[in-house]
Amino acid sequence: MHRSLATSIPLLALAASGTLAQEGPSFDCSKAETSAEELVCSDSALAALDRRVAERYAAALEAARGLGAGAAEAEADLKAYQRGWIGGRDECWKASDGDVRACVEASYLRREAELVTQWMLEPPRSTAFWTCGGNPANEVVTMFFDTELPSLRFERSDSIDTGTLERTGSGARYAGSFGREIWIKGEAATYREPDPDGTSYDCELARQE
Repeated sequence: MHRSLATSIPLLALAASGTLAQEGPSFDCSKAETSAEELVCSDSALAALDRRVAERYAAALEAARGLGAGAAEAEADLKAYQRGWIGGRDECWKASDGDVRACVEASYLRREAELVTQWMLEPPRSTAFWTCGGNPANEVVTMFFDTELPSLRFERSDSIDTGTLERTGSGARYAGSFGREIWIKGEAATYREPDPDGTSYDCELARQE
């Protein structure tokens, strides 16, 4: 069973190896169980990423616990998703291109973006309101965040999703979950609904805040 990334190293261990604890990941490397955890323990940049995601996760848990009536369910869902994310990170040894480190790093950066955008852990840099398909009622809202992997929060009807910036020849393309994406070129964009719908719309910027 994997440990929560928010698990802290015991105080006695911190006292015995203060500098190492600061440079290491959020978990106890003497108990590393997977190749991904061993890689994080041996790589200072990945260890720093692990600590940062652990801090984001702790902040998200605090936000979930403050929701009132829906707090218990939100906390349980967040913990379940975190366990699922850890499982996915640990599958990086199967990376198709053989670059396990790149896979692990991308997993952490994507998870940080998800936690920040879905739990509003930072104020967005800007918010754009898009009118799609020529219908003002057909609106997509995108909030942009300055995470290390540039990200946005999709708000569409009652759904929320995270999009992260992907390489493209022109404009800015943000990929979300299950095929959702928005490709922005100036004040125009193409928005695609997630699968199984997959419908694409031409959108225009209605306003930006």
